[in-house]
Amino acid sequence: MTVFQSNTPLVWGALDVPLFGLAKDWHGASIADPAGFSLAMDGRRLWFIASHRKPATLHPQSRPGKFMAGLWQYDVAELFLASPSGDRYFEFNLSPNGAWWSCELKGPRVREEEIDIVMPEVATFSELAPDGGWVAAMSIPLDLLRARIDFGNRTTGNVTFILGHPRPVYLSAADLGVGEPDFHRPAAFRKIQAAPVPPR
Repeated sequence: MTVFQSNTPLVWGALDVPLFGLAKDWHGASIADPAGFSLAMDGRRLWFIASHRKPATLHPQSRPGKFMAGLWQYDVAELFLASPSGDRYFEFNLSPNGAWWSCELKGPRVREEEIDIVMPEVATFSELAPDGGWVAAMSIPLDLLRARIDFGNRTTGNVTFILGHPRPVYLSAADLGVGEPDFHRPAAFRKIQAAPVPPR
């Protein structure tokens, strides 16, 4: 999984990184409108960017930039990052309107803390197009990721989407296996690899 590395600070509104497309659902069926995502980092922060050309169905209680559980019940993009040993991982949820949620887990679906704890200094951004398409981004402090999951060149991760409430499709950048959609399979996450931001 590629993470584009920038030598200069990345700023919302001037993010110029390639997007990877997800064009098949969990079961391998092609979807008409692919979702797009990118991961990028500068010296201080990891950026998760997600987009889709179709209008989103937002959690009715979600608010831009606010921390909220349950976003996965509606349209959402998700970032998973695991420690090199694979025994701990983070789940980050990003709503198309910039609402967000995160959780640290010590095993598949086993939370580190029973209560929600807001990760400090996470920032989110979003923009809706006139036709309903959207792009959203989450900026996560690298020092926190390094402290909690030893984030670095041995980290593994995955990007997923749930789109099309109330009959959602499930998308995953990594092949997580068969059966019913289940994004909590850290053993199948992909190793992240840093690459320079391509010149434009």
